[in-house]
Amino acid sequence: QVQLVESGGGLVQAGGSLRLSCAASGSIFSLKNMGWYRQAPGKQRELVAVIISGGTTNYADSVKGRFAISRDNAKNTVYLQMNSLKPEDTAVYYCTLVRRDSRGVEYTYWGQGTQVTVSS
Repeated sequence: QVQLVESGGGLVQAGGSLRLSCAASGSIFSLKNMGWYRQAPGKQRELVAVIISGGTTNYADSVKGRFAISRDNAKNTVYLQMNSLKPEDTAVYYCTLVRRDSRGVEYTYWGQGTQVTVSS
């Protein structure tokens, strides 16, 4: 099993910054990628950013140039640095981890979520 513990959410004014952290523990071998999703009230969960095991990153168009995902392999932790925050970034942010076993079966794990609120 894999456990993901997020931290760093909170309330910030528009234009401000926050950094989210997600610490992974447990059976995290054969890691494929780690990333962040978010879900705003009344909306579907959407991908924010992902970092693949080789270090490649991908971002949603809405956060490109403002958010940066990074990973500390020694700490099994992924970060999401969020700058120039906008009210529309308000959502619950979820950390995810995907690993693949020797048969090619993928397993996706989710954190409990952390609230980010951006006031105008």
